[in-house]
Amino acid sequence: MTSPAENPPQPRFRPRPWDHLETPQDVELWIDEHNRALQELVKPQETGVGICFTLAEGGNVYMQTTGDAVILDVEPEADWIAPLITAATGAEPPRGQVWVLPDDRLVQLILGLSMLVQSTTLVVGHPFGARARRPAY
Repeated sequence: MTSPAENPPQPRFRPRPWDHLETPQDVELWIDEHNRALQELVKPQETGVGICFTLAEGGNVYMQTTGDAVILDVEPEADWIAPLITAATGAEPPRGQVWVLPDDRLVQLILGLSMLVQSTTLVVGHPFGARARRPAY
């Protein structure tokens, strides 16, 4: 008989290879697909819902959208991406690792990150810093 420690549970969501997005229309289609997946796969009571972008050059960026903001939790291993986030969105870097961007910057952000992403994974239960809010999808 094997113990749970020997056979840990499989992750609920698995990484998906990233297809580079080249136009705002590509990003809008990706956002629609992502929102449908969240609606189908995430339970209403779950919090910390978002997506993890695994960057090809190292590190993860977790993203959550709310009704009025895009929240990014940039892991220390991915802090090299800060100048790109600033260039794509016009936002100033935060003091910590959690960025709060206006929701109208989402398309520019995804276009800016697109060539650097290796894979994406849906996430639930991510803290998203002190600003964690329920997603708007």
